[in-house]
Amino acid sequence: MAATSGLSLAVWAAQLRPPQPPKPTPVEQSDDPTRITVDVTRVDMLFTVTDKKGRFVTDLTKADFEVLEGKKQQAIQEFSAESDLPLRLAVLIDTSNSIRDRFKFEQEAASEFLRSVVHQNQDKALVVSFDTSPELRADLMDDTDKLDQAIRDLRPGGGTALYDAMFFACRDKLLQDQPRHKFRRAIVIVSDGDDNQSRYTRDQALEMAQKAEVVVYAISTNISRIDTDGDKVLRYFTSETGGRAFFPFKVEDLEQNFADIHNELRHQYNISYRPEPLLTDGLFHTIEMRVKGRKDLVVHARKGYYARKM
Repeated sequence: MAATSGLSLAVWAAQLRPPQPPKPTPVEQSDDPTRITVDVTRVDMLFTVTDKKGRFVTDLTKADFEVLEGKKQQAIQEFSAESDLPLRLAVLIDTSNSIRDRFKFEQEAASEFLRSVVHQNQDKALVVSFDTSPELRADLMDDTDKLDQAIRDLRPGGGTALYDAMFFACRDKLLQDQPRHKFRRAIVIVSDGDDNQSRYTRDQALEMAQKAEVVVYAISTNISRIDTDGDKVLRYFTSETGGRAFFPFKVEDLEQNFADIHNELRHQYNISYRPEPLLTDGLFHTIEMRVKGRKDLVVHARKGYYARKM
């Protein structure tokens, strides 16, 4: 599919420290501002559609959808059903003390997920652990053996810097492969969602995910069956980016949650449109997508984009 979107980057913030094998690469932070702008002449939207029971609906056509930016209906210029779009995937694994009792099972489930979802010579994934700070354990690659080893080498301990890990994965890694429309970018968070160490805020992490056009999925490690502030954070990230949050009550449910994410990543539609009116104000523009006349269907899509400021 042809695309006219472009991306200009000006990044002044933290960079990775030089790698010091065999230690993982820590992520440094900076107090300098980070500026990422998107030159939008066409907006690309990757999304999935499910029925009320969560089953994928894959037989819809361009005529079935309508798109509103703000409250103004937009003309869909291109439409396709993307069944096997190359993935750029970040798995963020909480290694704080709060998840110690179920950590081994989470490692096994995450490792099996990457083995099943990453196709060599097509997809790439990375692994970031976070406790008191995020650490890059495996850079973007299609080598599932190395990704597996990176996950199995993780050890729990420390605080929780979820927002910093998400900010880093989006800005420094998932934004790098261009053009944007040729890849489906996603983050899978395995955490209880409680952040007590990050220098970036929740909303700064979300903004970076929106600028990187990343879909966020989350698997909660909270098995108390009590809705926590961390659960609300995970729902916030996923709902704003078009992903889903899972709340398994027992560790055995994790495998099914990862399988559900795998299926969703491979069942998506893609539309593009030229915003009318075309604004270059640097602001966040909201998008609503609907299936015409089908209130029984749910569209899972990000809620907007950041335009370039002139």
